[in-house]
Amino acid sequence: MPSVRVAVEGRVGRLTLDRPQVRNAISVELAGELAAGVRELAPQVDVIVIRGASGTFCAGGDVAELDRLRLTGRAALAGLFGAFREALDAVAAAEVPVVAVVEGHAVAGGFELVQACDVVVAAESAVLADIHSRFGQVPGGGGTQLLPRLVGRARACALILTGDSLTARQACDWGLVYEVFPDAELDAGVADLIARLTRGSRAARTAAKRLIRSGLELPLAAGWDAETEAVLDHLTGTAGAAAVEAFTSRRTNA
Repeated sequence: MPSVRVAVEGRVGRLTLDRPQVRNAISVELAGELAAGVRELAPQVDVIVIRGASGTFCAGGDVAELDRLRLTGRAALAGLFGAFREALDAVAAAEVPVVAVVEGHAVAGGFELVQACDVVVAAESAVLADIHSRFGQVPGGGGTQLLPRLVGRARACALILTGDSLTARQACDWGLVYEVFPDAELDAGVADLIARLTRGSRAARTAAKRLIRSGLELPLAAGWDAETEAVLDHLTGTAGAAAVEAFTSRRTNA
């Protein structure tokens, strides 16, 4: 059975982490299927939604597999982290928004996957944490690099070094989560978010995502220059007339 279920519903791609017996823990196989699923869906949909099966998002790395690979040797162990990084790189490179829907727990590698996504929503009962330090481990899925960029050095240091947990509301206050919904309203909230994310121009959303992602690695002036070139390309290209007409008439679904 696959570790990640892939489905297309209209213009929405859905990826479900499907290892409920280990709370959707990350294995080499799951990471590879996640990367492949993102790459498969991105060209044919307007948004990709990642969820976990059976009411939990992801409990981090598969400890049994990690230990087996550790005993095999450094190169084998590196394969696990390399496969997971490839999945997170696929999320970043996808030309459409990638949404994480967090239920239950998103901890360790699951929390790092959340950090890599473009938009995150959560059920009110969800818990998010980097728990590596609780068990004498070092984050290996990008957490030491992603989290400071998202919440600042002080908060990232405290969260990683203590292993403390965040409620969904706290994560929203910190800017890690965009919207929090009562558990019973999560599906309706996700559906509404998808509707908002898929209106308007796909090309414009693709350009905006690319600018945001690349701009984080550039000086302000260089990022601003890239934005100017992108908007000029957009407005003078085939979508330009439709974009201007839509703005003039306030027709937001153009």
